[in-house]
Amino acid sequence: MGKICWVCYLVLGLCFGLFVSTLSQDNSSDSDTITAVYIVTLRQAPAAHYLEEQLRRRGHHRGFNHGFASGRSNRLHKPRKNSTSHQRSASSYISGAHDSLLRRVLRGEKYLKLYSYHYLINGFAVLVTPEQADKLSRRREVANIVLDFSVRTATTHTPQFLGLPKGAWSLEGGYETAGEGIVIGFIDTGIDPTHPSFADHLSEHSYPVPAHFSGICEVTRDFPSGSCNRKLVGARHFAASAITRGIFNSSQDYASPFDGDGHGTHTASVAAGNHGIPVVVSGHNFGNASGMAPRSHIAVYKALYKSFGGFAADVVAAIDQGAQDGVDIISLSITPNRRPPGIATFFNPIDMALLSAVKAGIFVVQAAGNTGPSPKSMSSFSPWIFTVGAASHDRVYANSIILGNNVTIPGVGLAPGTDTDKMYTLISAIHALWNDTTLANDMYVGECQDSSNFNQELIQGNLLICSYSIRFVLGLSTIKQALQTAKNLSASGVVFYMDPFVIGFQLNPTPLEIPGIIIPTPDDSKILLQYYNSSLERDGLTRKIVRFGAVATISGGLKANYSMSAPKVMYYSARGPDPEDSFLDDADIMKPNLVAPGNMIWAAWSSLGTDSVEFQGESFAMMSGTSMAAPHIAGLAALIRQKFPHFSPAAIASALSTTASLYDKNGGPIMAQRAYSNPDLNQSPATPFDMGSGFVNATAALDPGLILDSTYDDYMSFLCGINGSAPVVLNYTGQNCWVYNSTICAADLNLPSITIARLNQSKTVERSVSNIAGNETYRVGWSAPYGVSVKVTPTHFFVGTGDKQVLTVIFDATMNHSVASYGRIGLFGDQGHVLNIPLSVIVKFSYNTTNG
Repeated sequence: MGKICWVCYLVLGLCFGLFVSTLSQDNSSDSDTITAVYIVTLRQAPAAHYLEEQLRRRGHHRGFNHGFASGRSNRLHKPRKNSTSHQRSASSYISGAHDSLLRRVLRGEKYLKLYSYHYLINGFAVLVTPEQADKLSRRREVANIVLDFSVRTATTHTPQFLGLPKGAWSLEGGYETAGEGIVIGFIDTGIDPTHPSFADHLSEHSYPVPAHFSGICEVTRDFPSGSCNRKLVGARHFAASAITRGIFNSSQDYASPFDGDGHGTHTASVAAGNHGIPVVVSGHNFGNASGMAPRSHIAVYKALYKSFGGFAADVVAAIDQGAQDGVDIISLSITPNRRPPGIATFFNPIDMALLSAVKAGIFVVQAAGNTGPSPKSMSSFSPWIFTVGAASHDRVYANSIILGNNVTIPGVGLAPGTDTDKMYTLISAIHALWNDTTLANDMYVGECQDSSNFNQELIQGNLLICSYSIRFVLGLSTIKQALQTAKNLSASGVVFYMDPFVIGFQLNPTPLEIPGIIIPTPDDSKILLQYYNSSLERDGLTRKIVRFGAVATISGGLKANYSMSAPKVMYYSARGPDPEDSFLDDADIMKPNLVAPGNMIWAAWSSLGTDSVEFQGESFAMMSGTSMAAPHIAGLAALIRQKFPHFSPAAIASALSTTASLYDKNGGPIMAQRAYSNPDLNQSPATPFDMGSGFVNATAALDPGLILDSTYDDYMSFLCGINGSAPVVLNYTGQNCWVYNSTICAADLNLPSITIARLNQSKTVERSVSNIAGNETYRVGWSAPYGVSVKVTPTHFFVGTGDKQVLTVIFDATMNHSVASYGRIGLFGDQGHVLNIPLSVIVKFSYNTTNG
């Protein structure tokens, strides 16, 4: 088992996982006092800073090294064999200091320490009263104290769509080595370790656990010994904040790394699932699945749960542990439930912990959120975090029903079709009731949830029509139960029509074991019902139905079709501009960074997953969301880190961004859906605030030519440049802004994009590019945003291997204009490298040329 360590935990009711608890009792204290979880940051440096000093004294350096770094010793957390003992010593000392401080400040009072954070940040999470929190905040050792907050969760074909088999994988030696040696840490709902996507015996090639990784695998009743292997190299869970609130259900949420939801298993397999795993759902085969980096390793840090989501205190603990363990990449398919308060959105416990992770050389990927398509709906804020939006890919599953009047209605449903040469009678559920069952007795009887309500003689051999109401969306009724009803009644198939009150709800293709279809729009459902009702023959006196005249056949939706209009930005994908603060002022930062496949993604599913009722009991599920897009990028980042082990997180972000595609498969501009209702009828060309730099190009990202790099000090100079931020920066990082002799604004960060929220007449920015390829001559071209003139110098340059070139970009407002406009800078190398730098200018103020 390589270097995997095994730790066994005895779970007694409420299991607190991996954290140290300190409980001091005072019998005289008021048991009714209101308590809450607070995240406390101390001024003393964390263990990672201690380790950094050790490495500096030994001559190690971090960061981007112009293509000439030797191995990985330059990355802060890599030399595990030499640093683990020092790391443990520092961590033990810091944890003890936390206990000592709490005892001194809250002597004789009741409190509960949930976590000690000691690697990326020096602090702890503690359950205390507001009065106790105030006492702590007044101590000189305490830098910052914030109230805990909640967070939420925001494939078989996408490797082919992204060109991996003949592109990026072939560059890395094929899928059997793609991502090898790289550990991706997933902060999510856990994992199902029994899934074949995470087995380690599917190849004859050697598959050692990376030497730089030092994580462990929890062992519990539902996550037994042997759950981890050379593929799944670490697994822990974090739930202390949830437990203290009394909302943790150990039977449903699992006090272990096991995934009772399904979401975490899905995201882990998208990024790093094994290659060639058969996707069989409801007895139908949908091809073979593979992660983006099928030979990379997985470390799981469960901090999200089905019944309540998650909390920042647990997420920060997971981030801190993952960095200490030595993960190379952190993937977060989660977003906060609210925009962080304060002077800037960047100053929140999760983003600041991730800043320290980036300092440690870890590439951080986060889902943009599913709150689109409104502007400023972004839920991932900071420039050191790589934010991913969701786009479609070219595979679609189309189903249809052909009516007896030759009208074809499109629908969804991963279902077989009826016999193509036969038409079947349509019978509505509400017209096939037993005499003693009426709509007055059960207004939901049309949802087909109970077969005992229906007359089998009427339905047998026919197509049963059922209604799809808001109750299906809420999980009160299910497709599976309706299918069971149809089978019990010997129906030849089932047709669901959309209730007119279900507005703006988009259905993924749903597995159906028998011929069936779901008509996903109220308008098309109306066409079906009008045809059905007009074909009924009734008795002239009693008005009872004497003949069902409507007939139809179902084409089936098991076979995938391929669209040339892909990719397009999905309506739910969160949009920029990046909100800088709670007042929704715009930041000079482009978000999202790019888009990746996130719609209708097949991937592994937990055997006990309950997140999607329709896929319960299945080993694969089709899901949509930015949660599915982010792990695509995490996996592709693993391929980049494998090829360029010296790359800093910013260098990886640059390689992904500058090479992104701007066009769909037809060669036209990528489109963005603009509405929940009829999204394909409400779309227009995507802007950088919809898609960032564009749609990820996996193969080009492995050969970017030039890199735009940024360092931790650059991010600190940016944070210190925010008005009034000095005390907040000190509180979160323990560093004084006066150390940074000059501060910069966000537009001056060396990002692979330029965003200016307010252009007051003129602004000059610079971008520095470094050549990681061979000697090359570049030509510079650009298109200016509307209302702005742009000049870039130089317009031609030669850059040798390992050399840098500074580009100066001058923006001049040519009019007063308050609507965002966009342009691009293109760098075209004579050796074939092409880089794209998007430009966004929101508000423009030109010179006032009028008198008075």
